[in-house]
Amino acid sequence: MKKIMKPIAFGAALAALLFAGCNKQESSTQASGNAGSSGSSSSSSSSSTTVSSGLSGSLDLMHFSTSEESEGNGGSDGFRTMIAEWTKANPGVKLNQNVLANDEYKTQIATMASAGDLPDVFLLQGMNTKSWAKQGLIMDMTDIIKQSPYYAKYNTAYFTPFKDGEKIYALPCLTGGTCTVVIYNKAVWKQAGFDSFPSTWEDVKKANDYFLSHGYKYAIAFGNKGQWQANSDFLSTLGDRYTGSEWFQSIINKGGAKFTDEPFVKALDYMAKLFQSGIFNKDFNGVSNEDAREYFIDGSAPAFIGGNWDESYIAATLKESDKEAYNNIGFAVLPQPADATHNPKGQNIGLGYGIAFNAKLANNPEKLKIAIDLAYKLTGADFSTFVATKYALGGLTKVDSVDLSKFDRVDQDFYKYSYVDTTPCEIYDSYVDPAVWSVCNTELQALLNGTGTAAKVAADIQKAYEDNYLNK
Repeated sequence: MKKIMKPIAFGAALAALLFAGCNKQESSTQASGNAGSSGSSSSSSSSSTTVSSGLSGSLDLMHFSTSEESEGNGGSDGFRTMIAEWTKANPGVKLNQNVLANDEYKTQIATMASAGDLPDVFLLQGMNTKSWAKQGLIMDMTDIIKQSPYYAKYNTAYFTPFKDGEKIYALPCLTGGTCTVVIYNKAVWKQAGFDSFPSTWEDVKKANDYFLSHGYKYAIAFGNKGQWQANSDFLSTLGDRYTGSEWFQSIINKGGAKFTDEPFVKALDYMAKLFQSGIFNKDFNGVSNEDAREYFIDGSAPAFIGGNWDESYIAATLKESDKEAYNNIGFAVLPQPADATHNPKGQNIGLGYGIAFNAKLANNPEKLKIAIDLAYKLTGADFSTFVATKYALGGLTKVDSVDLSKFDRVDQDFYKYSYVDTTPCEIYDSYVDPAVWSVCNTELQALLNGTGTAAKVAADIQKAYEDNYLNK
């Protein structure tokens, strides 16, 4: 595709834009939040909120933090709250928001990228970074990021999915949350003979035998209707147990690792056997993660596997509807396969989306100034303080300290699970190229249903990797 961005004297212009965009007064205000969250209160003070900045013009913003998404989702609640604060502080700016549900967003943004017609500001998924940068669709934000007033407190590890070489193409946004957590009812699993969730899959199978004989149909609820869930919420953690972290880093860096390498094939094969063993709901490929978490909420399933967004919804719902079930919520990492040799405490965590700019903004200094100001607001101290104090979650900008004492046991436990007691590994589909994961996700769904072989799936993923990433 023809490059869109034209060369300009960007550095000097940027410095002026940054100074103009950040030179404003600040005042403390009360940030509005959504009721029904798992946080300790229904509202939380943002550390500082900008008053009228003198910015004027219009800006198009596309994202997926719908009002429904924000109910119980700390990242989306914080994102929408920051937009509301910023809009109020900038009455001279007409912010045109296109807000879609997550799955629809992914489809629509890909279509717009193919047409070379991206919004001014949008959420970039890490796996699209290298290809869209190569096509000239997205702006190099390296200088914007390094000149941010919050740069010294950024968690720079979160930038990895949005880098191509030394250039950074997005400001990581929303919350740094796990994509893989086992959420279980501690009281029910204790009845099955386990004081905590089993650390091995063999013990999970033993527990499943107990559950089947006591009125349950399966031990763990899971939803993979969207196809991405099996990858993001399961495989990238299970795979790391077999391959170790250096293998996937080599995949990212084109360093010689292959999807056909034996450890990864073994991970695929083991995962297929797990999903055919009867420990999961039989309709796992026909229901979404939203559907499957309802199985846990209504008591049909004693455990559920999903991401941080599922946890926040489950906790918020049970806190209102079933106090006993809420008080028995427990968290655990994926159990360890008997033949896996790498980190048994691993869970994949990161910021999979970043705020990116259409490359065409480089030719529109006034609009770029507005975009920079908005991006800083959505990823800076105000956002991180909001989600930390209300939800015990972390964002791009580090918060000096998080007082967990005001949160209840469930919130404290999930914070410790996410940031203290486990070891992070990479989220597969935050990297490489979406064409690779399209093949992986489609064939993985069939494999989990018992169609095909792990070796064949691995070979097809490797071919997609070579065609769409390795040889480009």
